[in-house]
Amino acid sequence: MVNGSFTSTMKTFFLSLLLLESFLHASAQCTVQGSEFHLEGDYLLAGLFDIHHDILQRLNENLLRFQLMRFSVEEINNSTDLLPNVSLGYEIFDHCSDIHSFPGILKLLSVDGLIQPWAEPPKNLSKVMAVVGTYTSTQALTVAPLFMMDLIPMVSYGAASSVFSRKQNFPSFLRTVHPNKDVIEVIVNIIQHFNWSWVAFLHIDDDYGNDGRELFIEKIDGTEMCLGYTKGLDQHTNYSQIFRQIEAQKITTIIVFAPEWTAEALIKSAIQENVTNKVWIAGDAWSLNKELPKEKGIHNIGTILGVSEPKVTIPGFSDFIHHSKGQTHCENAEQSMFCNQVCNSSSLTPEEILKVDPSFNFPVYAAVHAIAHALHNTLQCDSGRCDRNITAYPYMVLAELKISNFTLLNQSVTFDENGDPNYGSYSIVFWNQSGDAQEIGFHNFYPNLYFFIDNSKIQWKTNEVPTSRCSQECDEGSKKMPDGIHRCCFKCEICPKGTYFNRTEDPYECINCKETEWSAAGSTSCNLRELEFVPFTDIGAILIMVGAWALVVLTVAMSVLFAINYNTPVVRSAGGPMCFLIFGCLCLSNVSVFFYFGKPTASSCVMRLLPFLMFYTVSLACFVVRSFQIVFIFKIAAKFPKLHSVWIKYHGQWLFITLAFVTQALLLLFGNMFAPAKPHNETSWYPDKTFLICGMSNEAYVGPVVLIVSLCFLCFIFSYMGKDLPKNYNEAKAITFCLLLLILTWIIFATVFLLYRSKDIQTLNALAILSSLYSFLLWYFMPKCYIIIFQSHRNTQEYFQGLIQNYTTRK
Repeated sequence: MVNGSFTSTMKTFFLSLLLLESFLHASAQCTVQGSEFHLEGDYLLAGLFDIHHDILQRLNENLLRFQLMRFSVEEINNSTDLLPNVSLGYEIFDHCSDIHSFPGILKLLSVDGLIQPWAEPPKNLSKVMAVVGTYTSTQALTVAPLFMMDLIPMVSYGAASSVFSRKQNFPSFLRTVHPNKDVIEVIVNIIQHFNWSWVAFLHIDDDYGNDGRELFIEKIDGTEMCLGYTKGLDQHTNYSQIFRQIEAQKITTIIVFAPEWTAEALIKSAIQENVTNKVWIAGDAWSLNKELPKEKGIHNIGTILGVSEPKVTIPGFSDFIHHSKGQTHCENAEQSMFCNQVCNSSSLTPEEILKVDPSFNFPVYAAVHAIAHALHNTLQCDSGRCDRNITAYPYMVLAELKISNFTLLNQSVTFDENGDPNYGSYSIVFWNQSGDAQEIGFHNFYPNLYFFIDNSKIQWKTNEVPTSRCSQECDEGSKKMPDGIHRCCFKCEICPKGTYFNRTEDPYECINCKETEWSAAGSTSCNLRELEFVPFTDIGAILIMVGAWALVVLTVAMSVLFAINYNTPVVRSAGGPMCFLIFGCLCLSNVSVFFYFGKPTASSCVMRLLPFLMFYTVSLACFVVRSFQIVFIFKIAAKFPKLHSVWIKYHGQWLFITLAFVTQALLLLFGNMFAPAKPHNETSWYPDKTFLICGMSNEAYVGPVVLIVSLCFLCFIFSYMGKDLPKNYNEAKAITFCLLLLILTWIIFATVFLLYRSKDIQTLNALAILSSLYSFLLWYFMPKCYIIIFQSHRNTQEYFQGLIQNYTTRK
């Protein structure tokens, strides 16, 4: 919908010249009585049409629309519904070029050769109530400002540029053709329907084409669609270079947003350049072209889809064309140049006129009827007669035009606040093998938005729906990595484990699973992790808890046995009253075992280590003291009698045990105050499992562990020093063995903990604690019990005195 473009400077220059020319020719009048360009009437409509053109096809199309305006006026005059007692006339000008259009336009705006813009109130103006036209956006931009000055309604049947929707610039401009944004919306819907994302946009290099390109770029922003190539077309375009660049970009889908004469040059060049297997999407300006589908070789270039105005049959128009006779002349050639009202249509048959592209026929028809309905309301013709006493001015007609609401050929005609049509739809067409534009779908705008394409009606040149992508879609579970400036060009990367890919949410990112979920590499969703902890019903847990209760029973039994035989040498040599403290501490340490099973809580995590560390420290301290006392009596007391006296006087053994207990208690108290053990969901061990464990702070437990290790070390030293003591007093072997067993137990646990991760670590930890308790109970106290029960002869004072004498004699 565009003509050859002029720069702003050239337009201003020509306007100045032609304004002068209008004054110089003010007295010149064109006598066109009986002309097809002129009809007398009470109220005049002006018409602007491109009739003269160097392309015969376009001449026929514009002549068809020219005749359609004449038919519409005649139909209204022959009807008693719209304007019963007044008549419409018209003054139609051939808008064949920007230069020759101005004189006629200025003639419409002036009386007696004087232009009177902004007259207050408008007086002595011509009888022209409104203007029908123009066809192209460039022409409308050239002439519309002249009509806007006096708010003369200008109803265009073809100018689709977005700029005309700005009412602050074009207050009296309306149109019966949809603006470019609607055409672009349909084109984008077609592309999205077939999942094409890599497209080229070729447009005519003028107001109409540039507007379409900007609207397209704006429309695809934020979608999966990319504009891989765009180019403005004019008469100097190198089409070969364009096709080479499109082919280099591997673009399959080409949008052509241009008028029929530009599209013809492009398509014919594509045929000559042997362009193949493309999808061409035609704008509404050339989608119903009658000549191109019959061009030799047209089917080799690919598949052509298009957006078009619906084909509307206007009743009576065909008969009108067959019966009309063209009579066009001016008085002389000089006046002909000014009026430009010469059109030799007698050489065209009615069939030649009617067979051309029917695009924009209904918009012309609707434009004339919209003005007539506005004039009907202005003159208050609802009573069956129009009030001829009302002086109608263009601005009054404009006010009624804006609120138009009537039905024309089963179509409700209204305008929105921008003067754009608030009705209608677009057809989606396919150029079939027969050379016809076959309707395959539609896009309704009003009253409800609806888009539909029947894919079965399309015969693709490749026998299947073509693809048009810069990069092939990534497999499921792989994200896109940008490759270049276009988001449609990318590489694929598999999402790692612990993440998933969601195309609709973000095709460029792998989304992290929640802490309670897991996924394998290349996943499209996350799975719930399996919760892992050792329940009380676990077979291992049951066996350990049975062992713990057995330890309690065994400890109680030994305590009773030791109490009964309290004054015997074996009990006294084992530690006497200190044995009962050890038995009690072993039972209290045993409490920790039961908190390793079940779902961890804050309290159970603290109880897993606190009883064991605290009371096992007392047990070790007792063994340290016991080992020290035996060595001290046999090896040190004689050399340092005073030291022995002080140790006995101040109960050194109990002071040491108390000091160890208090120190350990303080260390555990401060550690649990600042970094207590607490439940922790461990997700790093296995991808599909969450282990419910207790998180232990190294800082909180390093002090207590160091204290226990230090006691073990002291105990081992004193035991080693007493290795040569009398047999019944020689605890070195028993204690050393217990210590070695203790160390071996925790080395095994630490090794398994570092190499093997599972819920069974909790069971193994409880087993290590239980083993630590049993090591002293079985290998230190059990031999004493055996002597008490089965070797009573070794549990006498005489037996012990004999061992001491033998030791003294050797020394």
